[in-house]
Amino acid sequence: MTSYYVKGGNRLKGEVVVSGSKNAALAVISAAVLLDGPCVIENVPMISDIVSLVEIIRDLGASIEFKAGTLKIDPRTINTHIVTNTRAREIRASYYLWGAILGRCGKVQCFLPGGCNFGMRPFDLHIKGFNALGAEHNISYGKINFSVERCLSGNKIYMDKVSVGATMNLMIAATKAFGRTVIENAAREPHIVDTANFLNAMGAQIRGAGTDVIRIDGVSTLPGNETYSIIPDQIEAGTFMIAAAITQGNVKVKNLIPKHMEPLTSKFKEMGIPVISGDDYCHIIADAKENFRATSFMTLPYPGFPTDLQPQTVVLLTQATGISRMFENVWDNRFQYVAYLQQMGAHIQLADRMAMIEGPANLTGAVVEAHDLRAGAAMVLAALIAQGETEIYKVSSIERGYENFVEKLRALGADIAIRNESDAAFYSQAGD
Repeated sequence: MTSYYVKGGNRLKGEVVVSGSKNAALAVISAAVLLDGPCVIENVPMISDIVSLVEIIRDLGASIEFKAGTLKIDPRTINTHIVTNTRAREIRASYYLWGAILGRCGKVQCFLPGGCNFGMRPFDLHIKGFNALGAEHNISYGKINFSVERCLSGNKIYMDKVSVGATMNLMIAATKAFGRTVIENAAREPHIVDTANFLNAMGAQIRGAGTDVIRIDGVSTLPGNETYSIIPDQIEAGTFMIAAAITQGNVKVKNLIPKHMEPLTSKFKEMGIPVISGDDYCHIIADAKENFRATSFMTLPYPGFPTDLQPQTVVLLTQATGISRMFENVWDNRFQYVAYLQQMGAHIQLADRMAMIEGPANLTGAVVEAHDLRAGAAMVLAALIAQGETEIYKVSSIERGYENFVEKLRALGADIAIRNESDAAFYSQAGD
């Protein structure tokens, strides 16, 4: 079992380059299954979720080359609609293959997906949307099956709740449906726009991505034969910006889209954390002599504050002067990591979907778990300012979404190491 060991107290300084967006890359690579020709996808992060998805698609019969952030994929050799690779049970984004394979083959069978465990994440909106496009479904033995008698047919679909996954899945499937599909109350996240831009570059006709109404005029073929570059990762950028702020650091976070960061940078300014934004960077210059102010956050679908930055921001609020509040409006149970912050000395009280944080708190090192991807990143941030050494275990959760996370932190001056321990040694240490 692999753990990170972090000695806190170092002020982060320097520059860090943000990798390609995990969420966009997972959707774009899945959407490539629809194509009738090859394509090249650039700025792809080398993270475990991407590696898993690439292996799943390769097992479908696609020809794939993946190295140095560039993925070459030719889906013309796909020879099955059945996903047999069990990695599909481990990653949430495997459900994008439902829409892609259904659009390509008229039927799909796939394992129900896994991913981070922080509450109920139902598939009812996906199913309702596919049904509206003419597909029938059944679930048995941990697998979901969709099939359509002839071909998918465009329809008007109203999303009862804003859902990124369902919006993406239906947009992908409708790309090759007969006629026009209109998705109302659609999610507006940057990776939805990126996926629509990719598909349009390959021959699709999608309008309105980034608004709450998306219109897709189905096409019979998607020629491909183009190169496309993934947008920067908004959540990775935010994680490093918060790391700079809490360590009272001086860090320029490069290769980002400042517009995507406005939900965070506006709050930084409200808290008194200096931010300088340029064309493709945000520069955090925190003052080591002054504490920043407490405030309240509320997670919402884009362009609101992203739920995927909620755990990292709670760590930030432990260092703010006064009482802050974090309201989680997206997922039911995303505060499961808070017990570990309390173990480190944070003053946090929970009430349903609200966390009240009193700061500044003096954190101390402890043995903590990377409960999920973003909670794991939050544990690393807490460790950066904790007195003494912190061990973070189950870090495979972190490596699902951050490329070269340890190396990037080291380059900024963090004292962080990776150690592989046997299970016996791990449980011995955890029980001390």
